[in-house]
Amino acid sequence: MPRTAFLFPGQGAQTVGMAQTLCTSLPAAAQLFDRAAAILGYDLLQVCRNGPPEKLNATDISQPAIFVASLAALEQLRASEPAVEAEVVATAGLSLGEYTALAFAGALSFDDGVRLVQARGQAMQQAAEATPSAMVSVLGLERAEVEALVAEARGAETLAIANLLGPGNTVVSGMLPAIERFEQLCVQKGSIRTVRLAVAGAFHTVLMKPADEKLAAVLANIPLQAPRVPVWSNVDAQPHTDPDEIRQLLIRQVLAPVRWEDILRGLLAAQIERFYEIGPGRVLAGLLKRVDRKADIRNIVAH
Repeated sequence: MPRTAFLFPGQGAQTVGMAQTLCTSLPAAAQLFDRAAAILGYDLLQVCRNGPPEKLNATDISQPAIFVASLAALEQLRASEPAVEAEVVATAGLSLGEYTALAFAGALSFDDGVRLVQARGQAMQQAAEATPSAMVSVLGLERAEVEALVAEARGAETLAIANLLGPGNTVVSGMLPAIERFEQLCVQKGSIRTVRLAVAGAFHTVLMKPADEKLAAVLANIPLQAPRVPVWSNVDAQPHTDPDEIRQLLIRQVLAPVRWEDILRGLLAAQIERFYEIGPGRVLAGLLKRVDRKADIRNIVAH
């Protein structure tokens, strides 16, 4: 059996129409959305199906939407390839996707996961609304070059590297004026592509205070179990199985940079032979191919 890892996408992967076909054809997927609606107090599938985009992209909506849609896609994989799950020896998720990975691995129940990502999304949305801020993806520069531009653009405002996604793919978060100065510097450097992300604010920076404290208060009342396979943390790019460690890392993750490239390299070094990206979009497959173009990765997309 090939050593397999499941990867789950994070915020930004959402698209209007996701999970519509899946829930029509697969009762197990539709049931997850029904359970989520009872917890959330609104019809999450209806928002996924019909939007509008500005509603689906709101942090307090998109986080539960991606969490549930990814687990619905997992039900599709279980139906089509029932033997695959037994081959999984590790799992990871990009930022929000870490919660989906924990739910898959049995560390977190589905119902508690929905409550937790709803609370996380609400806390992050509130923090984002408190300070005009944004995130921008930078393509074509290595980390040291991005750090130099960040230092030049920062001034007296918050600006920091938030996501280390892969070779030549970094995300910078910060206050809006500093983000705009950073984008202008990238233009001046020439042939550097920047893309604003469809998120509410500067995630994975100190601007997310006090969202980490609000999340900690909710987490204190949610039981976590030891996962059946190690879950790799975005904070330290290491595998974890201890529930207390996982709880503290989830709190730290709100403010800390996402070390996704390090996670991918760690999984490859651990001799993972096959990857599945499970959930909306195909971003994680592209990032893995930038690290190792020969990597075997398959997509289970939440259509």
